[in-house]
Amino acid sequence: MTTGRGWTLAGACMLALTACTTATPYQPIAEGRSVNGGYYDEQIEANRFRVTFAGNSMTSRDTVERYLLYRAAELTRSRGYDWFVMADRGTERHSRTYIDRPFGPGAYGYWGPSWRYYGRGFGWRSWDPFWGDPFWDRDIDVRTVDRYEASAEIVMGRGPKPANEVRAFRADEVLTNLGPNIMRPT
Repeated sequence: MTTGRGWTLAGACMLALTACTTATPYQPIAEGRSVNGGYYDEQIEANRFRVTFAGNSMTSRDTVERYLLYRAAELTRSRGYDWFVMADRGTERHSRTYIDRPFGPGAYGYWGPSWRYYGRGFGWRSWDPFWGDPFWDRDIDVRTVDRYEASAEIVMGRGPKPANEVRAFRADEVLTNLGPNIMRPT
């Protein structure tokens, strides 16, 4: 019979596993948070801010840049301004390459499975991790994981948006157009 404590532990484990396999939601970065990523901003002058959004390895570059733009619009409206200009903007890609060597040195040394199989034209043969591998390439497994972080310096203003500035955005239009695509934490 499962107790309430068992269900609580199972739920916590499922939540921890789910957090690792989903894209970063639109959320502020806070100390002690288990989910990797979110937004943060820093005030530079009265109407100038640096806004940053960092995603985890499951968050695409497009999503990171969309959330950055949304956060800039949200910050602009919350400060009582109507529009903002992206004075400086950039996206960084952080790549990490993992190399796995099956049956290599580790906690159990060079231990690996061993069995016999029947090879057509060769009869019964033995297989072990050191003398050939008829089933898969076991030498090396390489995968690269990318994380994106976008940041922008924004300057906010009131009244009509500057007509000749292509880097200017109306905050209310950005919030309306991007709002339906923003994934918030559950």
